[in-house]
Amino acid sequence: VQMVESGGDSVQAGGSLRLSCAVSGYTASDYSMAWFRQAPGKEREGGAATNSFGGTYYADSVKGRSTISRDNAKNTLYLQMNSLKPEDPAMYSCAADRRWYWRLAAPHAYNYWGQGTQVTVSS
Repeated sequence: VQMVESGGDSVQAGGSLRLSCAVSGYTASDYSMAWFRQAPGKEREGGAATNSFGGTYYADSVKGRSTISRDNAKNTLYLQMNSLKPEDPAMYSCAADRRWYWRLAAPHAYNYWGQGTQVTVSS
């Protein structure tokens, strides 16, 4: 199982980014998947999640300005982030688990993780 994130960049506040998580070794659509982020000195926090039924869930910190989606043909998970704020910079990681979660689960509930992609926001 391998998960590789990409798309992190340095953008100005108010800008947009699309993060990608390319999955190999399993069929992503069969798994509950999520995006987490962790800033230096802070705990990892959940951002968005999706399950094998296509349901989505967003944490308050990204709700209304982010969209989680999958491209099953490419076995890839995405996170579209708009209206980026100065508090959004962090290492963003995708996570997956074979168990079904109807909403965003705690980090320890996900067995598979990517290495992360860095997002920086300048004001």
